[in-house]
Amino acid sequence: MGFISQYILPKTVNFDTALQKQALLVTKLVSHINTACELNDVTALSHITNDTEHARQLKSQNMQELLDILILPYDKESLYRMITQLDWIALSVKHFRLEIEVYDLHSLEDYLPIATQLLNMSNLLEEGIALLPQQNLRLISDNIDQILDLYDEVVSNCAQTSAQLLKLDDYIQIIRHKDMILQLKEIAKRIHIAANTLEDMAIKIV
Repeated sequence: MGFISQYILPKTVNFDTALQKQALLVTKLVSHINTACELNDVTALSHITNDTEHARQLKSQNMQELLDILILPYDKESLYRMITQLDWIALSVKHFRLEIEVYDLHSLEDYLPIATQLLNMSNLLEEGIALLPQQNLRLISDNIDQILDLYDEVVSNCAQTSAQLLKLDDYIQIIRHKDMILQLKEIAKRIHIAANTLEDMAIKIV
């Protein structure tokens, strides 16, 4: 049987586990932003560098497996979109840290409400991906609905925070913080798109 499975049967990969690892790491990355805002400590973002490198490795590994495997548990195009969207979330977190460094910002506490919503979105996405093997569309759809509601809240929070910025007299500060808000909004957008892909995957397997 060992010979048959090694040389004759098509290679198989547990994509449920592979996606869950990617999603778990994405949530960890988003949590770094939340922690930094909660502590108002920019140094808490330092973990993002190593974790984004790990995220890129997982993405490359999953993509290679996707190209090599013939028999897949999910639609190949949907798997591709999920792998790349999870990578986009990680990349957006990396860009947030990059802009913090370039703009030399030291106060993050004003971003905490948005960061908390992002972490909740990421947790829900991770939970939804973990539910895929159960093929329970109702539970997954509930998670996705919550993500979409949180996305609306993030957009609203970003708009309100931007409006408060415009009341300042320091135009340099306005531009700096406006860019940070846009980057946080980008993270939310990527989680939103990944949630749509999750729904597509769930519908196709039920």
